[in-house]
Amino acid sequence: MEKYNHMKQVLTIAGSDSGGGAGIQADLKTMSANGVFGMSVITSITAQNTKGVTAVHDLPVSVIESQLDAIFDDFEVSAVKTGMLSSTNIVEAVARKLKHYTVTNLVVDPVMVSKSGHTLLQPDAVEQVKTSLIPLALVVTPNVHEAERLCGLEIRTLAVARQAAKSIHKLGCQYVLIKGGHLLVERGTDLLYDGHFFNVYKGEFIETPHTHGSGCTYASAIAAQLAKGKSLPDAVQTAKAYITEAIRHGLAIGHGKGPTNHFYFLQK
Repeated sequence: MEKYNHMKQVLTIAGSDSGGGAGIQADLKTMSANGVFGMSVITSITAQNTKGVTAVHDLPVSVIESQLDAIFDDFEVSAVKTGMLSSTNIVEAVARKLKHYTVTNLVVDPVMVSKSGHTLLQPDAVEQVKTSLIPLALVVTPNVHEAERLCGLEIRTLAVARQAAKSIHKLGCQYVLIKGGHLLVERGTDLLYDGHFFNVYKGEFIETPHTHGSGCTYASAIAAQLAKGKSLPDAVQTAKAYITEAIRHGLAIGHGKGPTNHFYFLQK
């Protein structure tokens, strides 16, 4: 029994996806698949499936704060991942609490828009993410569209992605990971910047519509690997290998963009 007493504990602070493919549900599945114990603070409840988001209900800030206090009061949190934080008030409260609890392994996935185009981060909250949350982050993991919103550049190539990474890094995080799944050229290539050097993670681009929740999954896998003691560049490498296989074995369930397959390795 002894060896099971030290499973690393990782927290996700995000929205709930009733369809189970993204958000809190994807985060917890990913954490389990990557060998850590996942815990959750729910910020918003979304009515969502593979076809899209039909309703969003933000939880009261006091309830979000109480969830955070409950976690940090009892667990040894080795890493934290943030996802959907829809309003300025929620972003501000979460940032304040993470600062209070001196979280070091913080992965910020700046979720802004759902795959179906539904706004998940209010426009005025983008500024709050830039000023209060990103400076606390070990790594920020925007996709190309989110990176464009954070830096104002139109990103079509890896060269512009490099400029964008430099610009986002100035907001105060330690690393920026720009995910290249949406790049027109060099698709599937991710770019990690630490303020001095770039790591380029070449990947294969898998032609499939079934990528619902892939951003949540990637960021959660990074958080899990950080909790297990990997350096950030190594955590990204391992997480990228994991998300690539989860996408390769994506599930054609539902009638829209199906989810990635978090436990692909359990299938015979």
